[in-house]
Amino acid sequence: MRSRRLLLSALVVLSASACRRSQAQGTASAADCVRVEDGWGQDGGVPITVDVVAEGLEVPWGVAFLPGQGTDALITERPGRVRLLRGGQLQPGAVATLPLAANGEGGLLGIAAHPDFATNRAFYLYVTTEADGKARNRVERWTLSPDGASATFERVIFDGIPSAKYHDGGRLRFGPDGMLYVGTGDARDPDLSQDVASPAGKLLRLTPDGAVPQDNPFPHSPAFLLGVRNTQGFDWKDATTLYLTDHGPSGETLRFGHDEVNVVKAGDNLGWPGIYSCETQGGRITPSLTFDDAAPPGGAAVYTGSAIPEWKGSLLVGTLKSRHLHRVEFDARQPHRVARHEVYLRDTYGRLRDVLMGPDGHLYVTTSNCDGRGECGPRKDLLLRVRR
Repeated sequence: MRSRRLLLSALVVLSASACRRSQAQGTASAADCVRVEDGWGQDGGVPITVDVVAEGLEVPWGVAFLPGQGTDALITERPGRVRLLRGGQLQPGAVATLPLAANGEGGLLGIAAHPDFATNRAFYLYVTTEADGKARNRVERWTLSPDGASATFERVIFDGIPSAKYHDGGRLRFGPDGMLYVGTGDARDPDLSQDVASPAGKLLRLTPDGAVPQDNPFPHSPAFLLGVRNTQGFDWKDATTLYLTDHGPSGETLRFGHDEVNVVKAGDNLGWPGIYSCETQGGRITPSLTFDDAAPPGGAAVYTGSAIPEWKGSLLVGTLKSRHLHRVEFDARQPHRVARHEVYLRDTYGRLRDVLMGPDGHLYVTTSNCDGRGECGPRKDLLLRVRR
């Protein structure tokens, strides 16, 4: 396997001196890319405690804490249910049950609460549906009832995202600018990632009503970033810079592994399917961290709490196949460069899917052991809280 990777790298002629961005924007080169050739890294040395907040879930793909409602949250289950966590207790019934064209990695995926949820009760879902016998993904807007017992479909705000058995993306997050960001996959058609006219293989940026913001980097396009293979995790370092994880290839053009952690800005191109591992190419983003073996990454969140001060500002990434929580600390002087990375919860809770900060200042993580690729025990999937 290692010899094949070296051969493939030699076949791709790319300039090692090419930079991701101009010097004025903050240059990174192949030398800045940390490549982990064996395993995932050393075990983390910061002591942590993990609480099981809820159990009995089935593939909890996304969590949305509800603004103005303490630690109450809505949780999506990939088979098509929206569940309510109220007062720290998972409510027994579903808030909503959706008819889906669930196939492979599709289904009911991401969720985000409107920033003004306290007044409008609105939330958003990333859903795999079917039209004319063909699966596709879309973003829907819903309204939660005043008592939280049910939800009403409002309308589709963005449609026509290509779907496939694999590479459906699905993460939803509101940014600090009040816009809705949507992570999509390439739907097993890598060339779509470079096509600005297709929403596949992108990070999209929409208004809360689903329109294209006038200040998007590509005129009249919802695309915020290009060249994505299948992202399920992103969060903001600051108002203009994001950390974004992406899945590496699983056989396309005989390439394998090399999941990525990237530092990106509006209009960047992550390079899929043209570049791989720590390769560089003019106008493309070289990752800050990549792994030879497939992790692959789930959700990601910047740690903003104070309970674990050593983690402040670090990116925490859930991983699926490698079954751990990965902490990435960046260099304060060269923000694209990794200063340290380490492993927590190694083989402790199985596959980890969503990762996000809660309004209480703690990190929350969902497991994904009932998705057909893990071991679904009697407690099924869990919602975890990580603290000191």
